[in-house]
Amino acid sequence: MDPDQGGKLAARWWKWALSAPEESSPVADRTGEFAGWQQPSDVWFLAGTYGGRVVRRCQIPAGKPLFFPVLNTTRPALGFSARPWRMDVSRAEADLNGIPLPVREFASRRFMVGIFPQVAWGLWGALEPLTPGQYVLAINGTAGDFEVDTTYHLDVVAS
Repeated sequence: MDPDQGGKLAARWWKWALSAPEESSPVADRTGEFAGWQQPSDVWFLAGTYGGRVVRRCQIPAGKPLFFPVLNTTRPALGFSARPWRMDVSRAEADLNGIPLPVREFASRRFMVGIFPQVAWGLWGALEPLTPGQYVLAINGTAGDFEVDTTYHLDVVAS
């Protein structure tokens, strides 16, 4: 995935994540109950977390690529400043069924969330569409005192 495409997906992911009401937020979700909330038609977004250990179980459709953060951040893009914040990362890993996945850095251009311009940065993972079956996706990252330890138990079903 080229950096421009990754940056566009990062902006779309943030718009998706920030549009959810708190009571059904996929990011605040501890179990996977809200993983399917308002998914776009061309990609399946997996939510990040607010840190700590999270185990989610969810059903996802076969035939859609997946896109997810390992560590990410967004900030207002006000005035002439459109450079995203970058985290001081000491670890960023993802694996599917124990097989390491590439983790790539992407930064977005300005995008709108409501009436507010934002920019995003992150270390992201992406997967080509999975065939039906059971998968375990492990996501781990550390930036300073912030840690992510997320396990997704994915049930991929034919759509």
